[in-house]
Amino acid sequence: MARVEFERVGYVCDPAETVLDCLSRHGVATPSSCRSGICQTCMLRAVEGVVPAAAQKGLKETLQQQNFFLACACVPESDLNVALPDAQAVPKITARVVEKSQLSPSITRVRLDVADGFAYRPGQFINLGRADGLVRSYSLASVPELENFVELHVQSLANGAMSSWVRDGLSSGDSVTLSEPLGGCFYVKGQPEQPLLLVGTGSGLAPLYAVARDALAQGHRGAIWLYHGSSRPDGLYLADELRGLSAKYSNLHYVPCVSRGEPLPGIAQGRASDIALREHPDLKGWRVFLCGHAEMVQEAKMAVFMAGVSMREIHADAFVHAAAA
Repeated sequence: MARVEFERVGYVCDPAETVLDCLSRHGVATPSSCRSGICQTCMLRAVEGVVPAAAQKGLKETLQQQNFFLACACVPESDLNVALPDAQAVPKITARVVEKSQLSPSITRVRLDVADGFAYRPGQFINLGRADGLVRSYSLASVPELENFVELHVQSLANGAMSSWVRDGLSSGDSVTLSEPLGGCFYVKGQPEQPLLLVGTGSGLAPLYAVARDALAQGHRGAIWLYHGSSRPDGLYLADELRGLSAKYSNLHYVPCVSRGEPLPGIAQGRASDIALREHPDLKGWRVFLCGHAEMVQEAKMAVFMAGVSMREIHADAFVHAAAA
């Protein structure tokens, strides 16, 4: 019989008993609803142990690779240490600032040195913690196979408590705390010829910059179209780096977009998502990544679905700003 550990307490599963039934029998309350593997309310994460394939049926591949599973469908074949999906969200990993610079008037790049063992997928996000307990979420723009630091792009907000501190108060050598990596906005290899569409606004470029470079590093051969939008030209950052990557890799296409003002050479005029859909009206068989302003992400998610993209192939990261201090 397998043993299931949850919140440092172990429980023995009866033969053919699911993790959900085992925990319920021992009086442990975890979220659940349909108990038939459809609603996904009972999703847990395996911190240690091997999850049976049947327990991950119906989950996105990005969730499967992070060891998420459905407790109602998981009959453990060996011991498991499990946790709630949000248990990894608390900042408790110490990191040190090794570099800080301005990528644009509103984007601060922060590079962090994190202890060995901090494993993440390019494009995921972390919760960044300050000493006084303030916490905000930021995407990871770095690629561990290419860089020995963790990179964040922090967009300055008017009266933003964390972003103002990062821009004006954080210095090289300072310590911060990070959560474990979160989110499923990352590249999964296995379909190297599949075309990829990446659309982002503002600092939503951070995860897309990571996803594109990770895909190229892993030998992706299909077309990669990256559309980055801003209301003004000075909001377009890393443009030279992305143009350089496009020159190096023939399958990478970078399209900077500005939604206001007069058209400028080399910059598309209009909203990034509108331009992307206009240039690629049929997206059947594509994989799509949408990051940035929440309204754009929600609208674009519906638009790309209507253009033929399977919901399993849509990876979205909507940025919702916390209330200003």
